[in-house]
Amino acid sequence: MQARDYLKYIAEEIHSTVFATVDSQGRPVTCAIDMMDCDEDGLYFLTAKGKNFYDRLKANENMAFTAMKGEDTLSRAAVSVRGKAKEIGPDKLPDLFRKNPYMEKIYPDGPSRGALTVFKIYEGTGEWFDLSKQPIERAGFSFGGAGAKETGFFVTDKCIGCKLCYSKCPQKRIDISAKPVVIRQEHCLHCGNCYEICPARAVERR
Repeated sequence: MQARDYLKYIAEEIHSTVFATVDSQGRPVTCAIDMMDCDEDGLYFLTAKGKNFYDRLKANENMAFTAMKGEDTLSRAAVSVRGKAKEIGPDKLPDLFRKNPYMEKIYPDGPSRGALTVFKIYEGTGEWFDLSKQPIERAGFSFGGAGAKETGFFVTDKCIGCKLCYSKCPQKRIDISAKPVVIRQEHCLHCGNCYEICPARAVERR
């Protein structure tokens, strides 16, 4: 999937997220926030200017959230995003209310919507993690010009081909047909077993 596909999945299939910001003392604060729309450049949500959440966003645009879908752990897909959010004002409110009609029950008329404003997550990186697949599925993505970062465990040329890493891999997703062996990143749990057992210290964490 492309970044826009993950953003669309967040807004349309999962919708509700656990959203994290920091307060004036740098302490993390979480709250439940609905992602109400998306485009190729980011995600949109709204809040009221009287909320502490609004104040935290205005003071520090850095944020993160996790969204999950599934009835239990082994049927669950999760998407985590961290990036930056900026206020774009109320002009997009009619569009968000049209796409999310349940909001009319919370803010039923024009006067009650006077304090609402829209934010856009305009830049970020994300990770898809799907435990409903066998083997598990993992993928990274970025949007809004954010640079994608390589994460996880990687095998260097120090590899001696002992294959101990494979013996400890829960998903058995290390290709041992080559030297150095290759960790299949799209199926990696990031558990670190390979890193811990490697006698040559050939596995590095990025």
